[in-house]
Amino acid sequence: MRLKLQFWAILAACTLSAFGEQPSNAQVQEQSAAESQQQAQTTEEPAYPGPVVYQPKVVARYPHDPAAFTQGLLWHSGALYESTGRVGQSDVRKVDLETGKILARRPIPADQFGEGIAIWDDEFISLTWQAGAIHRWSMADLSLIASTDRFPFEGWGITTVEDGLIFSDGSANLRVIDPENYGVERTIPVTLNSRPLSQLNELEMIDGLVFANIWQTPYIVAIDPADGVVRKLIDFRTVINEVQATEFGAVLNGIAWDAENRRLFVTGKLWPTLFEVELIKTDARIR
Repeated sequence: MRLKLQFWAILAACTLSAFGEQPSNAQVQEQSAAESQQQAQTTEEPAYPGPVVYQPKVVARYPHDPAAFTQGLLWHSGALYESTGRVGQSDVRKVDLETGKILARRPIPADQFGEGIAIWDDEFISLTWQAGAIHRWSMADLSLIASTDRFPFEGWGITTVEDGLIFSDGSANLRVIDPENYGVERTIPVTLNSRPLSQLNELEMIDGLVFANIWQTPYIVAIDPADGVVRKLIDFRTVINEVQATEFGAVLNGIAWDAENRRLFVTGKLWPTLFEVELIKTDARIR
């Protein structure tokens, strides 16, 4: 008998308080098992339409700057690239995986709050939260190439898709934009079990799906960009419990994919550790 993950209840609790008490796995499983048994006694269970649920298995741990308010993360040519937030502290940086050492960094203007980062051709493109600014950085040395301050959306996460760039703004929509003029090419409403799913934050394209942190929750979802449906959900509560972050805002945020070696990295804002994880499929279901 499959367990049912109380996703929407946990999501609501996490949204109210990023560091409030969360139900333990044992509590969720006990309640879910009881509900599942009751349903099985009364009616035949209908076909499950929801996403496949995964648990992360940590295969390696690496040092991460505990002062980095991580907003964007990606892997390119043997190194991590990270964009950080907070007004007066935001920057883009190149980081050595093994040591966590910052190899290069460039500040984002002090009056702006840095957000996600993505690759287009031979440049990095980074967003800002509410400044309407987008910056382009040289892949060679992170020098600033160009900026605009006329972007009409909040910037949260950004990643690269076949037909351009795709970004999030905290709503239940992803938008594909032209990487040259930033015009919106199409809008993708995101749903989980036919319900709109908002608070989509840092993004990473992996094997044709857009992986997204759900802000202030322990979940990462994988979204089909063709229709916006969530196909996978990864429950990172075990990793978050290991970190034991106490500072406000120190939430799960940061996804990087090493496509060549098929390695998945995750971290969080103000976390001292970056994790390499494998995804283990479970029988859990989302309700």
